[in-house]
Amino acid sequence: MAQVLEFKLPDLGEGLTEAEIVRWLVEVGDVVAIDQPVVEVETAKAMVEVPCPYGGVVTARFGEEGTEVPVGAPLITVAVGERVPADSTGAATEGSGNVLVGYGTSEAPARRRRVRQERPGPGRDTAAGQDGSRPAAPAPAQAGASDQAVDGQAGGPDSEDGPVPVISPLVRRLARQNGLDLRELTGSGPDGLILRADVEYALRAAGQGATAAPPAPRTARAPQPSPAPALGETRTPLKGIRGAVADKLARSRREIPDATCWVDADATELMRARTAMNAAGGPKISVLALLARICTAALARFPELNSTVDAEAREVVRFDQVHLGFAAQTDRGLVVPVVRDAHARDAESLSAEFARLTEAGRAGTLTPADLTGGTFTLNNYGVFGVDGSTPIINHPEAAMLGVGRIVPKPWVHEGELAVRQVVQLSLTFDHRVCDGGTAGGFLRYVADCVEQPAVLLRTL
Repeated sequence: MAQVLEFKLPDLGEGLTEAEIVRWLVEVGDVVAIDQPVVEVETAKAMVEVPCPYGGVVTARFGEEGTEVPVGAPLITVAVGERVPADSTGAATEGSGNVLVGYGTSEAPARRRRVRQERPGPGRDTAAGQDGSRPAAPAPAQAGASDQAVDGQAGGPDSEDGPVPVISPLVRRLARQNGLDLRELTGSGPDGLILRADVEYALRAAGQGATAAPPAPRTARAPQPSPAPALGETRTPLKGIRGAVADKLARSRREIPDATCWVDADATELMRARTAMNAAGGPKISVLALLARICTAALARFPELNSTVDAEAREVVRFDQVHLGFAAQTDRGLVVPVVRDAHARDAESLSAEFARLTEAGRAGTLTPADLTGGTFTLNNYGVFGVDGSTPIINHPEAAMLGVGRIVPKPWVHEGELAVRQVVQLSLTFDHRVCDGGTAGGFLRYVADCVEQPAVLLRTL
């Protein structure tokens, strides 16, 4: 007899608590293999294809495209049993190795499957039989059905009013903080699901004595209610990557006492050196890779800038490795992929990694691991045709090097006026980790390496 296993949205890492369903990759009735991607989701950091640790027949999907689901919410149920053939290697369809950060797929998921008919308490499974087995839960008729309901308020899920149709922990917390009984609400979501808009409406009505109609049921991808736009206005929700960027930048400005210093540098010799490298054959070396190599050499001399501030402990935390982030503009907004162990890479390796991450960013396939863990950021805003900027530090890092466009300009070279390739360099830094002397020393060393690349030979 087939056993029905429930696959939940796993922990995608880096503190992410929810994701938006972008595209289903399977239908009810499809046969899936172990570790086959079943849904594409968008987090605040990246687009991710989520693989299922079970092989079998999909019996139900939960959530429509465009809806947000929290970590731990069910995605699909899979019937695993004799009717599902083994793969070509004869492997059993019961689990696999680790699939995503924070989510392992050993035999444990099968034993953790929740039986929906009898729940002893919030968030707890029913007891297993003496042999450790569990009866198969009946398959829901469709995604978004009422069996998505989780524990409610006050009386709990087994109260006389029955379970409350609410799936979002944010909704439950909002109601709990304001003393609102969710059992008294009628949800406007699919199958009566209680949404945040329903709670907000009830709170407004309670506070104002309002008798206006509650929110109308919404279809997939409908935006959250917002004030009616004035004539000529266009409102864009701050969500997904755009919302994550907005939150990070606001936090950086709020928490980091930043300062900026800048200098013009003659990049003529750097550009000549790059031309000579590429003429020698082998993989092409990018200007960004040379600047990154200069950055890592500068950070070896001024390690104070490769750090972060632990505000709670009132400590500066200095890192031994340089995980170099670089700002990249994509169709989905600004992202900052991270080159791991940049200090241990040469120019060819840096060029290859920049190219790989840039292409992944354009394709929308960067993973959360690609976008987190940076210790210092390189921002090449010169690609936008501008000379200078005072960028906001990529919180929780302590510094960012900005590079403007490299353009021909009049320059005094060897005592005479000449046309040289000039670039403006800027360093924005957290004044808590160092004083201006350290920041100025770092920037001056970078400028010296740009003007005389041979300076780098001292550290190779």
